[in-house]
Amino acid sequence: MNNNALVSSSNFSYSITEVEITPIKPREGLIAFASFVFNNAFYFSSIGIYTKIEGGYRLTYPTKLVGNRNLQIYHPISKDVSEAIEIAIFSKLNEIFGRIF
Repeated sequence: MNNNALVSSSNFSYSITEVEITPIKPREGLIAFASFVFNNAFYFSSIGIYTKIEGGYRLTYPTKLVGNRNLQIYHPISKDVSEAIEIAIFSKLNEIFGRIF
């Protein structure tokens, strides 16, 4: 199965490749971590994959605790990019766990 996602809009074209999933022992809904390459230029990792109470999955992006504040390291700001990342990661997750998410 090809887990590469190519997304185009009127102004941009981008790709999500080399998606990797690292399953972990489930803890408080966290079941795995994901990483991928964006546009053959940026490597993103430490993306948490959590189960949702109502079913399905959600992604969380890394943060850093500084004092009493959690600062976001990175996250998608475009809905198109966010959806493409979810599709690529959940497709790979489906391949590993053998069921549709």
